[in-house]
Amino acid sequence: MGDYAKPFCATLAASLLLLALVGAAVAGPLEDGVAAVEKRDYATALRLFRPLAAQGDDIAQFDLGVMYNKGWGVSRDYVQAAKWYRLAAAQGNADAQYNLGILYEDGHRYAEAMKWYREAADQGLRDAQFNLGLLYAKGQGVPRDGVQAYMWFELSAAQDDQSAVSNRDAAARRMTPKQIAEAQKLAREWRPTSSSRRD
Repeated sequence: MGDYAKPFCATLAASLLLLALVGAAVAGPLEDGVAAVEKRDYATALRLFRPLAAQGDDIAQFDLGVMYNKGWGVSRDYVQAAKWYRLAAAQGNADAQYNLGILYEDGHRYAEAMKWYREAADQGLRDAQFNLGLLYAKGQGVPRDGVQAYMWFELSAAQDDQSAVSNRDAAARRMTPKQIAEAQKLAREWRPTSSSRRD
């Protein structure tokens, strides 16, 4: 399976930063659940996340997806992971969209992977942009398209992704100067969409 810890750690770090900024404010169940995961107290995290996720909290849904995906406190269950990722993804949670894309890609369902990577990439998620570039470069889920591959690698590279730099440069070696200029223009003009994700 892909690396699901990165988006979870980013969400965890954002949640902890939010707690630090709030200062003396009383922590809520979501923050307590995140703290429980950090302590590897998965039973407490599950107890806190489940009702929030059932009420529609996209971060709790994402966190439950990670726990099922990794087998943290529960049996590893990709069907349950996908269920919770999908619920959070439908609300615009870019990390959930990305992880859902990984599940589909690992299952060789490239068109579905492309859909979810695109949702997350459009919000500016670096790893989703990189994976989207790979799918365009390989022609998985979409026709092979060097211009699109270069553009997405360029956007990911702009966020300090060194793998994207080398993949962008490899793509450029197979492109004409006109295609490169077109891809660079698309990257310059690209703007992220907003999401309902709460960090």
